[in-house]
Amino acid sequence: MLWQFTQMLWVGGLWLLHIGVLPALGLIGLAPLLIDEVGGLLSALMVGFAAVCVTLQALVLIKAEGLESLWRDIRGQLLLMALYACAMYFVVRIFLPEALRWQLFSYLVLGFSGLVLVCQAAAGGGW
Repeated sequence: MLWQFTQMLWVGGLWLLHIGVLPALGLIGLAPLLIDEVGGLLSALMVGFAAVCVTLQALVLIKAEGLESLWRDIRGQLLLMALYACAMYFVVRIFLPEALRWQLFSYLVLGFSGLVLVCQAAAGGGW
């Protein structure tokens, strides 16, 4: 149950932010520069939260299936990809703040890794 809960929080949060919240801010008439600032701050917070949730999911997978499942199982590989995307997002954000496309690329890799992970069976069996 912890697997599904953390997955719902980080995958749903990532996509809700960019499909729901930021477009809604534009529709209510906020200035584009303000929306960019809010989006940048919320994106960084969401990626950090996703990193915590992905780490928790990796621990659940390791406990349920063993350490080798982290690199042999598709769920483990997706979790490692998501952790890598989180790390790259922050590395680019800190060391190359003007490289916004690379930040967006890391965010999208994280989001799509989460979407593919949603289609997999939960760790410990069952959906």
